Amino acid sequence: PEGVIEALPTFVIGQDKDMATRKFSEKCINAIAPLMPEFVGGSADLTPSNNTRPKDAIDFQKDTPHGRYIRFGVREHGMVAVSVGLFAYGGMRPYCATFLTFFGYCAGAIRVSALSKMGLIYVFTHDSIGLGEDGPTHQPIETLESLRCLPNLHTWRPADSNEMSAAYKSALQHVHTPSAICCSRSDLKALFGSSIEKAGHGAYIVLDTADAPDLILVSTGSEVSFCISAAEDLTKQGISTRVVSMPCQEVFLEQSEEYQAEVLPGDIPTLSVEASSVNGWHRFSHAQIAMGRYGASGPGDKVFEYFGFSPQNIAAKGKALVEFYQTKGPAPPLRHRPIFEFA
Repeated sequence: PEGVIEALPTFVIGQDKDMATRKFSEKCINAIAPLMPEFVGGSADLTPSNNTRPKDAIDFQKDTPHGRYIRFGVREHGMVAVSVGLFAYGGMRPYCATFLTFFGYCAGAIRVSALSKMGLIYVFTHDSIGLGEDGPTHQPIETLESLRCLPNLHTWRPADSNEMSAAYKSALQHVHTPSAICCSRSDLKALFGSSIEKAGHGAYIVLDTADAPDLILVSTGSEVSFCISAAEDLTKQGISTRVVSMPCQEVFLEQSEEYQAEVLPGDIPTLSVEASSVNGWHRFSHAQIAMGRYGASGPGDKVFEYFGFSPQNIAAKGKALVEFYQTKGPAPPLRHRPIFEFA
């Protein structure tokens, strides 16, 4: 509908408050709901945690059949299956939510939506080890890569409010491609170099250097701010460091070859940083900081530090990567390979 994209919130640094991206998601839902009567959805018994209920929403119940918010209960597969059915019926744009680690319970139904070209919107909160004390049972490790493996699905992991608005903008515009929007539990700092337009490319330079960079850090979600802190330290050490935020790999790979090469040239030492499985990052980076085991229970910042996602460790690994290629020869050009079309 007219005006819905323009209604998505834009973060103003110094004026707006830093929040968890699940809270930014809630702001997007509240911007969309009044303008899209077909925007119908709910959560699998996690509404207070997923932050998916619009203000002044009316629950869909026997006595209020006009309600647009559905309390699905603890039935993730049923929730997505119902949402698929609503989309197939027509006239509605469903969204639904749960914790990211519970993706497996509804994976089959999500696959059906991607296969059937249904533009559902999936909101997955508590997206990494950063959720903290709930521990490894609730900390997704393999899940992002599982989502990214599905054809015709856009997997978003925004790092701030502007990236979140870009995710919802893309999701609304892609009527025939479902979107999984993965959100943090912990508060994240706004990125000075972010914008809805830039994030809409799937990946963009959020912090650049005056000259050609010696190192590139590419990251997603909460880890982007860690990389920016690491880059500032590395620059002081004489290592010019670019930071790339990649909220959506699939959308980035849909961009022109020229744009992809501008953001990630491939022949500059590149380190990926994501608190998730390492799989899938080798095509974008020469080395990776990732998760190779299940998480641990503890305060989110301490868990990040324990598993090597502190700015200090990122800076140390980035410096080691630069020194490795100074000794072994130039970094192999990641982009110098044929790209064959799939059937």
